[in-house]
Amino acid sequence: MPITAIGLVLALVLVILFNTIKIMKEYERAVVFMLGRFQTVKGPGLIILIPFIQTMTKVDLRVVVMDVPTQDVISRDNVSVKVNAVIYFRIVDPEKAVIRVANVYEATSQLSQTTLRSVLGQHELDDMLAEREKLNVDIQGLLDKRTDNWGIKVANVEIKHVDLDESMIRAIAQQAEAERSRRAKIINAEGEKQAATQLAEAARMLASEEQALQLRYLQTLKDIAGEKTNTIVFPLPLDLIEPLLKLQTKAKERNV
Repeated sequence: MPITAIGLVLALVLVILFNTIKIMKEYERAVVFMLGRFQTVKGPGLIILIPFIQTMTKVDLRVVVMDVPTQDVISRDNVSVKVNAVIYFRIVDPEKAVIRVANVYEATSQLSQTTLRSVLGQHELDDMLAEREKLNVDIQGLLDKRTDNWGIKVANVEIKHVDLDESMIRAIAQQAEAERSRRAKIINAEGEKQAATQLAEAARMLASEEQALQLRYLQTLKDIAGEKTNTIVFPLPLDLIEPLLKLQTKAKERNV
């Protein structure tokens, strides 16, 4: 047999073996078709195919990390922001992922973009900034529901950045400053109210006891005397000398 013929035979044998014997890794599955019709899902391990009759499509079952490109979103309160995110998903049904969608990764990417704009557009800017965890859960649930028909399981969605223009950043800063000023005024007013209440209570207690009022007055004089000054001017309230006046009046009445 000529060398050329032997070479052709060997090449044919190699081609047949290449199309017959396949090895699937632990995280891979083979969707097998018989004459163009779906037959079964095989793997992992060694797979034997009938050459030219059976064909297969390899599917990776590992978790895929996909960046969602930056999307222009208009919030419910008409604020334009730029938002990007990342999604984590994997194929759980190789048959659906191959048969029901032409390119499962491209389809998932496009669906994630439209879902991101749709969900965030229903919320106000404050919700996007303060309730990001809740929005992640909402987007993940909606994506998981829509991709179930493609054999996809969306495990997680994370909003990465919410970018605002400079004018909006300044407006938010002014709003925050106004809020801090409002809270400070409320706290100050509440303190004044409590102080006034305590002072009114103290005044009522002092007014009910003449001796207490006198003692308080004398204590005030003592505090003033401790100051480093040469001249002290203080009023003399009638409440302090009223007991003395009463004693003087009684003495006059006894003399009469």
